[in-house]
Amino acid sequence: MRISLKKCDFGFKELKALGHVVSGLSLGIEKNKVEAVLLKPMPHNKKEIQSFLGFSGYYRQHIKDFESIARPLYKLCDKDTVFEMTVDRVKAFEYLRQALTTAPLLLMPDFKLPFKLYIDASGDGLGAALHQVQIINDKPVEGPICFISRQIKPTEARYGASQMECLCLFWALEKLNYFLEGCVFEVITDCTAVKSLLNMKTPNRHMLRWQIAIQEYRGNMTIVHKDGNIHKNADGLRRWPLPNNIDNPAYFPEEASPQIPIEGISVTDLNTTFFEEVRNSYTQDKNCSILCQLLTKDCKYNSLIHALHEIWRKSYDELIFHLLDGIAYHRTKHTCVMTFVDRFLINLVLKECHYSPFSGNLSEDRTREKIKICIWWPMWQKDVSEYCKTCGRCQKANKSTGKRLGNMFKIQEPSRPCEIIHMDWVTGLAPGADRSYNAFLVIVDRFTKTPVFLQCHMDDTAMDTALLIWNRVVSWTGIFTKIISDRDPKFTSALWKNLHQLFGTKLSFSTAYHPQTDGLAERMLQTLEEMVRRFCAYGLESKDCDGFTNDWCTLLPALELAYKTTIHASTKLLLF
Repeated sequence: MRISLKKCDFGFKELKALGHVVSGLSLGIEKNKVEAVLLKPMPHNKKEIQSFLGFSGYYRQHIKDFESIARPLYKLCDKDTVFEMTVDRVKAFEYLRQALTTAPLLLMPDFKLPFKLYIDASGDGLGAALHQVQIINDKPVEGPICFISRQIKPTEARYGASQMECLCLFWALEKLNYFLEGCVFEVITDCTAVKSLLNMKTPNRHMLRWQIAIQEYRGNMTIVHKDGNIHKNADGLRRWPLPNNIDNPAYFPEEASPQIPIEGISVTDLNTTFFEEVRNSYTQDKNCSILCQLLTKDCKYNSLIHALHEIWRKSYDELIFHLLDGIAYHRTKHTCVMTFVDRFLINLVLKECHYSPFSGNLSEDRTREKIKICIWWPMWQKDVSEYCKTCGRCQKANKSTGKRLGNMFKIQEPSRPCEIIHMDWVTGLAPGADRSYNAFLVIVDRFTKTPVFLQCHMDDTAMDTALLIWNRVVSWTGIFTKIISDRDPKFTSALWKNLHQLFGTKLSFSTAYHPQTDGLAERMLQTLEEMVRRFCAYGLESKDCDGFTNDWCTLLPALELAYKTTIHASTKLLLF
């Protein structure tokens, strides 16, 4: 290694380098860089959002759960997404700006001391924080060394909570390998499944791969389980139903609504901040914004009413919505609940009313009953149904109560020749003597077991195949009642189906990876291949002294005749 003296600085306690402030103990963000971001206004287009994400992403190791926080902004950069700064995106932008100014100093790692690795996973992403306890000013201080995070992939979104936490551990060890390899460290998690990952006796294929990958850390790693914090704001959304009195912001006079109790509005701290967030979310939603205008105006404008979505317009026409103190309430015969449009709050309610231990992870109907007295939002029943159907814990733990699948049924045997036939291909053969044919089609009559061998081409279309069968087979057999074949694209094409629909022929396809359905054709192919192999040799220009040839095309008629003039093992009869 060579070092340029012009680029070296000596005797400094700290230096500015590449937007960072580097000292012997820690790594920080250069303040001048951050102050420029604070002076910038809210982004007005995707290009400005991308510029901000590029800047903040450069300092992502200083920001805990960066990917989860910035996810709404990353989605806004998608090609098909219309630019609109919703409440979630504004929150993410402001939070990242604030996080840059208050980002903690990252300690320089001391590889002689043990590390602490905090991991956590959610439905949005994976996150990990590497900490270490160091002696600073004669006092033990625990501080961060690095924060890492990423979004989950579409295939990972189907994982259950336990699998997601184990994936987070595997990913964190892989990313932080340069810190942890050969060092003693402690993994802190809120999932007990991670603690048993190394000793799991019957892991699935994902768990097994992760289990093998982290074996190298087994001697230096200790996994510690600590209970996670319960999200109180969401957890309380169904435990404190407010009475219908003057102190309730959703109060309606008795004469206007004589039998409507107020239920389902429940928060840990019911303060002005909570209601202000709900009001702000209304301004970011088109339908809710129009609804608030209609409810505050004495004169109802038809243009505004027609601008509402059908679901909102129907509820408005039925006088279901009422506006009090800037908050819309959805009233039915038995309930009066807040209207939410903020997806963050909606997702919290879904989680607490179904996934939380206090909800019991019960069925879709019971989850729907809990949410019905909690809040209302458009298409809420569909969202509840999708959330329950994709719940990993339910899919693993619930017992199937539906009808058991019946036994497979046999193919009905034909009563006459050429009523049911089997078809299959052999492709990829060396070209014959005329350098033209490179495949053959086998057709077998199920009643008489009579085969027909037809030379063809690999690139034949459905029309070519139909003409081949029409000219060479149908002329002496007649129209078939049923054709059994595999799911070759030629047989599943619309042209093939329409042709046989005109003839009145039923097409029966084998299921995927189940060649037994077309077993008669498969067995005939095996026999034919063995016969051809006995007489053909690859690379010969003509017949050799032993009678071998490479012209398999000219052999097919002779082999077909030989098969038909031999007693069949099943029928015990000659085909001719």
